[in-house]
Amino acid sequence: MTDPGPSNPFGVDADRDGPQDAGARGGTDPGALAGALLHRRRVAHLLPGAAPPSFAFGALTRRPDQVSLNADRLRALVETTDLAPVGPLTIPPSVPPVTDPIGDEPLVPIAGPGLRVLGAYRIEGWPHTVAGGFLRVSVAERLARVAAALPEPFGLAVFDAWRPLALQAALFDVAYADPTLPPGFVAEPDPDPTTPPAHLTGGTVDLTLSFDGVPLALGTGFDDFTTTAHADRFEDDAGAPPAIGAEAERRLVIRDLRRLLVATMASEGFVVLDCEWWHFEHGTRYWAAITGAAPRFGPTSLDP
Repeated sequence: MTDPGPSNPFGVDADRDGPQDAGARGGTDPGALAGALLHRRRVAHLLPGAAPPSFAFGALTRRPDQVSLNADRLRALVETTDLAPVGPLTIPPSVPPVTDPIGDEPLVPIAGPGLRVLGAYRIEGWPHTVAGGFLRVSVAERLARVAAALPEPFGLAVFDAWRPLALQAALFDVAYADPTLPPGFVAEPDPDPTTPPAHLTGGTVDLTLSFDGVPLALGTGFDDFTTTAHADRFEDDAGAPPAIGAEAERRLVIRDLRRLLVATMASEGFVVLDCEWWHFEHGTRYWAAITGAAPRFGPTSLDP
């Protein structure tokens, strides 16, 4: 049966009084607002009378302790002492344009043992989503090898992968309707083929570890726009209050699970985005800036 998707692109009644506020994002540094993107389209302007969906994806994931994954059980499955720290992460001052993209490498569905596609934005009712998850052939193959390399019962749960430019625009518009959100969390929907947003290239995937098939919240849920989502946040726990007992163990488990995810993805050539622990790229402009290679992928689509 064909999945028709949500009948209303925002999953709400059209007679709402106006767009829901995107909500304040705690933990942001006011100084980081310097250079914030000025583009402020609202999705409500694109579809008058509709209220935009939210970035509330908490129901998609569970904390490790909610699936009985504590420090002792994790150590029984993974040599945690062998896991390298996340970082120090490079934040490139700029990323190169795509000047010589590779030939026609199509998008293919994400599938295979240990891989689960969640379709986060489609579930939440965002417009312009597609059913399933897609990556470039070579990137999908790398991801399948990552899933195969994880110790049982770990796997990968994919929030999102390739996305069309229209969805990128909707995400950007709603996110940056919040004036307190620093730049960097959601890429601007640039139509220039030399400067495409990462997800439009098919070389970017948002994901988490799964445990016995249950997607894990590694310190935050998906699309949490706070400093707690920074990939190396639990390495030094800077700014966090002292922790003892169960809270200290919780932080160590999160730290080691992030280390496991980043290390296993890195073994197949992926780089993690500094401010989003779930966001990994290969062959993109950001990947090129981190690795010193040339960008491999320009924008692509599902159209034959």
